[in-house]
Amino acid sequence: QVQLVESGGGLVQAGGSLRLSCAASGSIFSINVMGWYRQAPGKQRELVAVIAGDGRANYADSMKGRFTISRDNAKNTVYLQMNSLRPEDTAIYYCNLNLVTLGRTYWGQGTQVTVSS
Repeated sequence: QVQLVESGGGLVQAGGSLRLSCAASGSIFSINVMGWYRQAPGKQRELVAVIAGDGRANYADSMKGRFTISRDNAKNTVYLQMNSLRPEDTAIYYCNLNLVTLGRTYWGQGTQVTVSS
């Protein structure tokens, strides 16, 4: 059983910053990819950023330069530092864990991020 617990969402003014955290527990294998996705009202869920165990990261183009993903493998925790937030960043942010060798994916419950103009 794998659980993902997110924290750090909230309300922030445009131009502000937030840091999201996601801690994974359970049967976590070392070969995995952790990441963040988001879903705005009326829109499909989209990739924000993902990071492999060796630290290699990929970002959606609109997040490059503003968001930074990182992870602490010892704690099975992934972070998302979000700077220069815009109203269009308002969404529910979901943590994702992809156990590559098993072909299994897990999702957190989501955390709301609201950016006011």
